[in-house]
Amino acid sequence: MNNIFAIPAFSDNYIWCLHDAEHALVVDPGDAAPVIRALQEKQLNLTYILITHHHFDHTGGVEGLIAAYPDAVVYGPKNLKISGIDQRLTEGESLFLHHPEIELKVLETPGHTMDHIVFYNDELLFCGDTLFSGGCGRMFEGTPEVFYRSLQKLSRLPEKTKVYCTHEYTLANLAFASHVDPENISLQEYQTWATAQRDNDQITLPSSIAKQKQVNPFLRCDNTAIKKNIESLMNLSTHSEVDVFAALRRYKDDF
Repeated sequence: MNNIFAIPAFSDNYIWCLHDAEHALVVDPGDAAPVIRALQEKQLNLTYILITHHHFDHTGGVEGLIAAYPDAVVYGPKNLKISGIDQRLTEGESLFLHHPEIELKVLETPGHTMDHIVFYNDELLFCGDTLFSGGCGRMFEGTPEVFYRSLQKLSRLPEKTKVYCTHEYTLANLAFASHVDPENISLQEYQTWATAQRDNDQITLPSSIAKQKQVNPFLRCDNTAIKKNIESLMNLSTHSEVDVFAALRRYKDDF
């Protein structure tokens, strides 16, 4: 039976650790030190490292972890600028990992960066900076069409799928979501819950695909109320869901 816990890093990163009480894998280790401390505290041996994209707060700890755990295997995207990756993956490939035992599939989700990939199965999604609770990543390298297509891939995953993203951005994202979708009762309830979590020093993750389809405006670009609200806020007309997404992303950048 595998367990998952979050290793906090920097100001708001989570490095997810999945383990079977003996062996562990970690996702997007931007810093080696907190990972090594957590593994030593729980007496876990690091066997796998998963990387979703090239940003340093997701890759900066790889070298230190390999130095400490030289047998660990590193999986990541086909971006040769990311050093230390043993197996570079593309959409449609699967990982059959043994210690801990888990099968994960790969989707390419360009938008935040063009090399971004995610790891998933029917139970969980390690989505890096593509999808956040209540939001999505900044569009550093992609286009609205590319990024929206990536988010639609994730929205089609089973609704029970748990969403493990890598930043504690939930309250800020929900403040924005409430601004563009103020009549959404599910969003209001989720915001109340998330606020209580943070007030009690608890994390707001994981979420689920079902919950994100209820509250995340970037997955609700077909919603008439959101379309009308963002058009009014930005004084523009939108003609497609991609237009709505692009307007939401631009408005969020300065919110």
